[in-house]
Amino acid sequence: MSGDRLPDVLDQQRDDERRRAIRALLRHPMLTPDGPDPQAFGLARKHASWLGDWFGNQAGWTLRADHAVVRLRKIPGQLADGSRGADAKPPFGRRRYVLTCLALAALERAEAQVTLGWLVERVVALAADPALAAAGVTFSLDSREERGDLVAVARLLLGAGVLAKVAGDEQAFVSQSGDALYDVNRRVLAALLITGRGASTVTETGIDQRLAALTAEPRPETEDARNREIRHRLARRLLDDPVLYLDDLAEDERAYLAGQRGLLLRRLTEATGLVAEVRAEGIALLDPTGEATDLGMPEEGTDGHATLLLAEYLAAVLRERPGDAVPVSVLRGHIAALAQRHKSHWRKHATDPGAERELTAGAIARLAALGLVRVTGQDVLPMPALARYGYAEPTISGSTP
Repeated sequence: MSGDRLPDVLDQQRDDERRRAIRALLRHPMLTPDGPDPQAFGLARKHASWLGDWFGNQAGWTLRADHAVVRLRKIPGQLADGSRGADAKPPFGRRRYVLTCLALAALERAEAQVTLGWLVERVVALAADPALAAAGVTFSLDSREERGDLVAVARLLLGAGVLAKVAGDEQAFVSQSGDALYDVNRRVLAALLITGRGASTVTETGIDQRLAALTAEPRPETEDARNREIRHRLARRLLDDPVLYLDDLAEDERAYLAGQRGLLLRRLTEATGLVAEVRAEGIALLDPTGEATDLGMPEEGTDGHATLLLAEYLAAVLRERPGDAVPVSVLRGHIAALAQRHKSHWRKHATDPGAERELTAGAIARLAALGLVRVTGQDVLPMPALARYGYAEPTISGSTP
């Protein structure tokens, strides 16, 4: 390699590393040396200064980086998106989220090592607060289900890097035959909370108002500041959401996008390696590497196949009757018919009575999280981006034998 080409190669390597780090942080806003992507953690540490400037300029997000954690403090573009819950199966409900908050509060006062039994005792004590009972949340640890809830919380904290297992097994705690010992990573624990104010200081009562108060930012006072705020809102939606529909935007956002779309998309795609797909209905930044994607289609297995086939069915509805919603009951019937048709390679119990309800609910939830459908009550509305899953009858051209 000639000396003249070496700077170009090094610049390309640097840019590729930064793109890799951005995509990893979009998928995992908190990286640690032990996971979920140790290589990306090293790249994010290496380019932390540049990454912090880029996220701040483009989306108004801040980045914290040290030897123990790299934390991207994202403010979501849509506060009402309910598809971004804890990564756990079965999905977390209200009680598990409350227990997670209580466990984190207990760990703030913990020693360097704790047992699951110690953590449970502290959570039970905190859960006795009359304010929680008044809010309809009670926890006594009397049942196996309640012990299972705390095990799910512990595993969530293990996955986040707040806890690191030293010995033992959580399942033994559920059966009351043993315990588990953990190290507490205080740097990761301190990096979890990213709200601009403490939740206990929020006095609003409605969920929408409380979320808005937790994420409130200073209001812009100049024209430049207002334009910057609009750009940040659009960039957050483009980087964080599967699809940005123009009909969802405020008038000032549509006006800004009409004049600045090319520049905005160029800045985002060049830095991330994502590919912009622009249609009349909206914009999607596609991820050809899959590194920034936490939920994709198609997926393998019964659930993935059922979701893909349901997407094909709804895409046909979109093509034939644009704007029409489909009742969930109709989709359940369609899934039940598909289960019979594909029972030889779907899981064993997919044809059991009532199994179509769970399959349908999971498929709808995945499609909604990807911005492909919207659920209103008991109806499902196919969205324009779903058209990519529609299939037309094949057309044969030319001579045939």
